Amino acid sequence: MSRKVSLKETFLMSIRTLKSNKLRSSLTMLGIIIGNASVITLVGIGKGAQNLASAQLSNLGANVLFVVPGNNDTRRRGVAFPKNLVLEDASAIENQVPSIKRVAPQISSNEIIQFKSKSFSSSILGVTPDFLPVRTFEIAKGRFISDQDVSSARNIAIIGSELNNELFKNKEAIGNKIRIKDQSFQIIGVMEPKGAVFGNNQDKNIYIPISTMVNRLTGKDPNFGVSLSFISIEAINEQSINAAKFQITNLIRQRHKIIKDDDFAVRSQKDALSIVSTITSGLTLMLGAIGGISLIVGGIGIMNIMLVSVSERTEEIGLRKALGARRSDILIQFLIESLILSVLGGIIGIFVGLGSVKSVSLITPLPAEIESKVIILTVSLSGSIGLVFGVLPARRAARLDPIVALRSL
Repeated sequence: MSRKVSLKETFLMSIRTLKSNKLRSSLTMLGIIIGNASVITLVGIGKGAQNLASAQLSNLGANVLFVVPGNNDTRRRGVAFPKNLVLEDASAIENQVPSIKRVAPQISSNEIIQFKSKSFSSSILGVTPDFLPVRTFEIAKGRFISDQDVSSARNIAIIGSELNNELFKNKEAIGNKIRIKDQSFQIIGVMEPKGAVFGNNQDKNIYIPISTMVNRLTGKDPNFGVSLSFISIEAINEQSINAAKFQITNLIRQRHKIIKDDDFAVRSQKDALSIVSTITSGLTLMLGAIGGISLIVGGIGIMNIMLVSVSERTEEIGLRKALGARRSDILIQFLIESLILSVLGGIIGIFVGLGSVKSVSLITPLPAEIESKVIILTVSLSGSIGLVFGVLPARRAARLDPIVALRSL
């Protein structure tokens, strides 16, 4: 007469069976361990890329809008931006848009810099005094550009912190002179470290008065006047950003006499964060899916080895059935064994993945991290995979004919 085997008894029997075959159990778990570690590591890297992009965008400044030349089509195709954003546009925005606080026009150019026997290429930024508060930069030593520097077009320069370390190390930079495009510039200040934004290391930039940039380096366009690389604009507060964006767009459309497509774009920090978030979220999802494939492969590994296990344990199954074990008891035992292997392998894989994420954050600039909900989801997924891929071996074991099985004894 068959006796119903309790779940606790079945669980303890499964544990004893797995302990008695440690090598087989370890090999079965290996695929799940690798799969879980892959998911955790890849999702952590994706999250790190998102964190890095967000951190870099936060360096752009608070409540900041950017007016850039060229429409979306020119930016997508990577063609040279037209020279249609001019200094007069910046002045008009400053005087006619009520929802803004400050305007900082900028001209950027890569030039050859010389200091004594050293020669290198650097980004030169022609800016106004408002650049500092709009972009939330700070001065470490000396001073920044003043209104008098701009009106007099003085040959002065403020250098980034990394550039300061490379050129002067522990020596005083202020008072020294560098040559930019055969023009001599006196260093009057050193910037606080700011970090990189989309590959542009801001700590290696050189800042000079915008008037000096035009008169000494870039010159004026005969048709458009002083062409700008872009305009940074600080809104009064976060609530006024949308209003400022609308007003700036209408003003420049009127100034440029635009009827159809804009020849400029107005972007906020939130716009950039939204775009970056969409891209990095997609990247994280893709990386997670790649790791998920490893989990499925691990599940297939569990199924294959459990099928081999059924063949090896034919005598055991036949003997248990002869002693009264039901099909459901055999089925549940094999499913529990599969579940234990997948969950235990998942937990080990989690720790391996967390170690990998930590290593990535220490070795690379990516601030890789993993959220607790991802860990819970991964362990749950690995357990589910263990159950799903354990069904076939469990059903095969449960359907064995006890008479046929006992003949192999």
